[in-house]
Amino acid sequence: MLEKEKGKPNLFMANSVYKINKGINKPIEFRGLKAQYIWYLGGGLVILLILFAILYIIGVNTFFCVVLVVILGTGLFMQVYTLSNKYGEHGMMKKVAKRGVPDTVRSYSRKVFFKKIK
Repeated sequence: MLEKEKGKPNLFMANSVYKINKGINKPIEFRGLKAQYIWYLGGGLVILLILFAILYIIGVNTFFCVVLVVILGTGLFMQVYTLSNKYGEHGMMKKVAKRGVPDTVRSYSRKVFFKKIK
């Protein structure tokens, strides 16, 4: 360790030992994509790669395969970025969950509203 100079405190451990992680509860984000949309984009790209390989093996013209994959890939990127910007990290899951909630709850009995006295 460094020894103290005359009258000066040892400040060696001030900022060099501990690193503070300030993004501990932030969602994962990559180039504007948030959370699960990164996986959606990755899965879509893998599917496009497999589609290109199948079309190429079948014998479809290579130029047509490339053009088709580029057009579908552009659409995929646009769609995933639109969903990410519109719904955010949890918004799409909330929308899907909201579909399961009924619009009205009907009760044909008044028993629910009476309190039992003991």
